[in-house]
Amino acid sequence: MKFIQFLDHPIFSKISIVADEMQQAARVIGGFVRDCFLSGKSGNDLDIVVLGSGIDFAGNFAVKLNPRPAIKTFADFGVAKMEYGDMKIDFVGARKDIYNKDSRYPLVESGSFEDDQKRRDFTINAMAFDLRKDFFGDLIDPFNGISDLGKRIILTPVDPDLMFYDDPLRMMRAIRFATVLDFTIQKDCYEAISKNAGRLCIVPPSNILNEMNLIMQSPGSSIGLDRLRETGLLPQILKILLKK
Repeated sequence: MKFIQFLDHPIFSKISIVADEMQQAARVIGGFVRDCFLSGKSGNDLDIVVLGSGIDFAGNFAVKLNPRPAIKTFADFGVAKMEYGDMKIDFVGARKDIYNKDSRYPLVESGSFEDDQKRRDFTINAMAFDLRKDFFGDLIDPFNGISDLGKRIILTPVDPDLMFYDDPLRMMRAIRFATVLDFTIQKDCYEAISKNAGRLCIVPPSNILNEMNLIMQSPGSSIGLDRLRETGLLPQILKILLKK
């Protein structure tokens, strides 16, 4: 099914042109797609994943804009960032992540689109729109995230125990999304949070504080606090922040 109505900003047609010129597939993925279905409105924060070098793609894209935006690159992660008008755009090559048990920051290897969608934190954040000319607006949703949006549930694309062990901040993100969106965390995910609560110790305090602030700023903050307490995350958070 096509959802061209969400891709009416000229930025997307320019990305599509570059994709065809470079013969390099491109998709917009993540929060932009999720929010299109949640609110019916497109946002201005774009994550563009390409099959190949995201940095090279960003460079070819930038020359088509007037004025040409500055590009910030992060070579270790293959990421290029730019701002154009009210748009914030990240370009990244499709990748797979390899984690060390002592860090939430992975080693990055080139991968397929399937690899890239598997590494996304939740099914509702793993949906993408194809930006190639012949497939423009097609929804790519291998984990049925659109159904999970309808059911108002949070779950991971792959084994939640592995997802939360590798990157423990995802546990707080699960509670944050459930709190902000008034969703339910799927049972296996909720249990995996409790099981891995102690892993939060490898997350920098600044990341924890940021997620905590987002939870507390939500209208459902009391429910979020209850979830943090029930899963055992709250004692870990207090221990980490009090050491700061």
